[in-house]
Amino acid sequence: MKTILSIVFFAGTCYPASAKTIRVGTQRSVKTITQAQQVATNGDTILVESGTYYERNLVISKTVSLIGEGYPVLDGEHKYEIVSIKANGVLIEGFKIVHSGVSSIEDFAGIKIYHCRDVVIRNNILEDTFFGIYSQYGLNCTIEKNKLTAYAIQEQQSGNGIHCWKSDSMRILANTITGHRDGIYFEFVTNSVIWRNTSLKNIRYGLHFMFSNDDAYITNIFKNNGAGVAVMFSHHVKMFGNYFEENWGDAAYGLLLKEISDGYIDNNHFVKNTTGIHMEGASRISMEKNVFSNNGWAMKIQASCMDIKLENNNFISNTFDIGTNGSLVLNTFNYNYWDKYEGYDINKDHIGDIPYRPVSMYSMIVEQNPSAMMIFRSFMTSLLDKTEKLLPSLTPENLKDEFPLMKPLPL
Repeated sequence: MKTILSIVFFAGTCYPASAKTIRVGTQRSVKTITQAQQVATNGDTILVESGTYYERNLVISKTVSLIGEGYPVLDGEHKYEIVSIKANGVLIEGFKIVHSGVSSIEDFAGIKIYHCRDVVIRNNILEDTFFGIYSQYGLNCTIEKNKLTAYAIQEQQSGNGIHCWKSDSMRILANTITGHRDGIYFEFVTNSVIWRNTSLKNIRYGLHFMFSNDDAYITNIFKNNGAGVAVMFSHHVKMFGNYFEENWGDAAYGLLLKEISDGYIDNNHFVKNTTGIHMEGASRISMEKNVFSNNGWAMKIQASCMDIKLENNNFISNTFDIGTNGSLVLNTFNYNYWDKYEGYDINKDHIGDIPYRPVSMYSMIVEQNPSAMMIFRSFMTSLLDKTEKLLPSLTPENLKDEFPLMKPLPL
């Protein structure tokens, strides 16, 4: 973890003392950013005054700082990629970037990094772009405090807000992303941090991981997305202090874990999701100090999961605490607080004297026959669950918390 957090801090590029500032504006001798680039040298700063600029595809091929004053608009006219970065150490700050082209063949973006390092994209507003900010073979780049908004209704009409592909040591910090296909998308991205972002009302996922290892996402908010976060085919991913809220739908999850291993899920809040966490094919996952509140299912752990360690978590006001699709249990559930626990604590050690079985008979029936939800909250479902506690038959014998807490943890 120390290695990952150390990359959060950015060491600025040292420019030569001879670096100059070039001003761009409609009333100045240099009227376009393209003109400014032609006379600029590495290390120069290009200051762009407010106004609307139609630069078509603006290619940044020198190490310059491109800074907007009063959020000048770069308009792609629904035809072009707007800014293409093809030099190391470029800074893009303070622009409003709108109306990129849309294509099913090319990944047009508001800002795209092409095989560069040490790029900083900060404090920009991107609206109505296909992809928002796109990193292709980026290294040690920072994408910080940008606001990205798209308006597509279907997945095919929109790219991702922040899209990183085959990149390393990326820092995605304090951005707000809404209306895209996926808010943030990582594929083959390593040693990177996603920190303090807000990803909401995106069509598919707030955050989507594919084949990305040794990354961390910390204190982000994923709210009202098609599903909150999907982490797939990855290992050594750390997930700390995030909020997964109000991700509702037939196949919606706060967090989907598929074929991942050696992960840490600590101090997160899963609130009002159809399913807080759904995991399949997961192994060696440590889960501590999380809060599961007001979800349909707090967790669904498929029988293909093993070595899941679930300790010191709070389960409060969920319709179902745990769901599973098999009887084989290769995971550990201990020292959690379950608000449905009806046991006692004679020795007053704040730990229940009898185990708690978080999988109810009715939840097993619903897992196999979803139409059984029609009798939810009926006398019959209560009778089934009470009978199962006395004479267990369907629920997994070994899926139990041997040391349930009597009071919730102060998380």
